[in-house]
Amino acid sequence: MEELVRHLLVGLSGVPAYLSVFGVLVFCGLGLPLPEDFSLIFGGYLAYLGNVRLPVMMAVGFAGILVGDSLIYLAGRRVGGRVAEGRGVVARLIARIVTPEKRARVEKLFHGHGEKIVMLARFLPGVRAVTYFTAGSTRMRYTHFIFFDGLAALASAPLFVFLGYHFGSELELITRKIREGQIAVIAVVLAAVAGYLLFKRWRAAAQKREAPVTPVAQPVPAPQPAAAGRVSDATSG
Repeated sequence: MEELVRHLLVGLSGVPAYLSVFGVLVFCGLGLPLPEDFSLIFGGYLAYLGNVRLPVMMAVGFAGILVGDSLIYLAGRRVGGRVAEGRGVVARLIARIVTPEKRARVEKLFHGHGEKIVMLARFLPGVRAVTYFTAGSTRMRYTHFIFFDGLAALASAPLFVFLGYHFGSELELITRKIREGQIAVIAVVLAAVAGYLLFKRWRAAAQKREAPVTPVAQPVPAPQPAAAGRVSDATSG
């Protein structure tokens, strides 16, 4: 897929280059198997060649990511229920990417980690589209979604564009290093998530063992009524 992106973008300059990078990133956000990071790096490479301006390409990369992610989020809001039920042609097509098993795993992550999982998913290409679709289908507020997604995109998009610009003479080397780094990052993130979940389970079990046993309150006996016909000392005699 990297070769496909390369052939799409090679030789472009000016507005066509900006629009092409923007379009590729939008399709990446929709879940198509296109290499988002390589697209950003190649956009930086076009800046290295002098075909585009570096700051503009950084902004285009950032905007393309947010638009693509927003579209898959909105798809989740509109057809999330139909995808779960398998109703409609569009729903069945989306279900091939957003499978019930993937949605169940992502919903579990939402329950365990909250809305911040949107930011984490930016660095996990295999679950990115599923996470954003699930965020929409679970009615996560769009302002929250775009905030967390924007933070992650702001940390990644300008960086990858700059790497393509700075290491333009060694494009093959930098793309290979990025792939190797992604594998390491994914492994570390998955290990951290697994460790966190195990720690939470261990802590819950420890708190359950240490919880004091609340004694059962004994019922207070009701007062007995005074004996009928009792005569007070004041009236006796």
